[in-house]
Amino acid sequence: MTKKADRDQIRRQNRSIILQTLRRNGPLARIDLGQITRLSPATVTAITSDLLDQGLIEGIESEEPKAHLSRGRPRSLLQLNPDAACVLGIRLSVNAIDIALANFSGETVRTSSIAFDSSAADHENFPEVLIAAIRKFIAEAGLAEKKIKEIGVAAQGVVELSSGCVVWSPAFSGQNIPIVEPLQAAFNARCLLSNDTNMITEALHWSDPGTYSGTFAVVMLDYGVGMGLYLDNKLFAGASGKAAEFGHANHVPGGALCRCGKRGCMEAYLSDYALVRAASHLPETTDPDDVEAGVAGLAALITKAQQGEEPALEAFAKAGRVLGYGLARLLAIIDPSRIVLTGAAMRAFSFMEKGMEEGLEEALVADLRQNFVIDVMPWEEDFIRRGLIAQAMERLDIGYSGSQKPKRAAPAETERASAGE
Repeated sequence: MTKKADRDQIRRQNRSIILQTLRRNGPLARIDLGQITRLSPATVTAITSDLLDQGLIEGIESEEPKAHLSRGRPRSLLQLNPDAACVLGIRLSVNAIDIALANFSGETVRTSSIAFDSSAADHENFPEVLIAAIRKFIAEAGLAEKKIKEIGVAAQGVVELSSGCVVWSPAFSGQNIPIVEPLQAAFNARCLLSNDTNMITEALHWSDPGTYSGTFAVVMLDYGVGMGLYLDNKLFAGASGKAAEFGHANHVPGGALCRCGKRGCMEAYLSDYALVRAASHLPETTDPDDVEAGVAGLAALITKAQQGEEPALEAFAKAGRVLGYGLARLLAIIDPSRIVLTGAAMRAFSFMEKGMEEGLEEALVADLRQNFVIDVMPWEEDFIRRGLIAQAMERLDIGYSGSQKPKRAAPAETERASAGE
């Protein structure tokens, strides 16, 4: 029994590998699939035959001849069937629900941003608001709801995988906002809730696994401060999904007031409101909601720094030092090979860099400051969307593990797809 279970598990893994390889590389011949995945020709043939029967992949003919001896006969290639299923990637942020629709090939085919009132959103009303927004989006796309097989949701703040709730977020006035259970009930699709910075981490790993693999971290400095961790080639979320809350690790006990209500969090020294508060010489106890920050406030502060205004330069320099202290703790604990810094505040990294290096040097012995790379990456709004879709596709691939009743392809299509390489 155990041996059969092991064989089934290996087969599921191999199926997922083939689907992901086709999604990453586009149409491939079976021989190319074998070379890329390092699976045997027999395994590739058996699995792709099943996938063809299920309608998850389809055969096409390449315009390039197989070889000179083939007398111009086109090669038979395999590609994902884009219409096999769809996934939704949803980002929840302050006053906005951003929704993206992707087909089975992983291509984003539709996006929309729907406004809502964060100040009125709580555990009672927000699930209904979210479901209505999704239904409106699906209807406008002309799509049947049953085609949605996976829903990935990313939120700012603290999320809990075990309950599928947003425990706390600046996007909501209330706490413990249920997300997963209401969406699964409404759409009969699997749903996973994640922290938004975790999805940046997933996006980097998907787009460039050669660089972003093993153990690495992503730190986002923006409206808040977030972190995503990849440990030993796996996204790390902790026992309940609340791990890597870098922004709410304490930096100074009893220090500056954070948006979460506590004092001394890293976020209270690094986020947009923290930078504007410091540059404006406001008391550290000033409520973050009373600070005119956000996208416009941060952009204005960066402009002041570029113009050489001392309060702005000093605010960024001090924030850089705090960042260095925080990164020193991260390096000492998990020993990442790479740390990625991103977010809107990275436009001001040149004003933070010296302070960051000083903080690292002061907080960490030389032996622990070696063998790692810091990447400063310009912020892209698509990061989170790409991560959501990549993760949803991976779950979808695992779900299509052979447990479904095969869907027979048309005879002509089967013959064409099964032609020689």
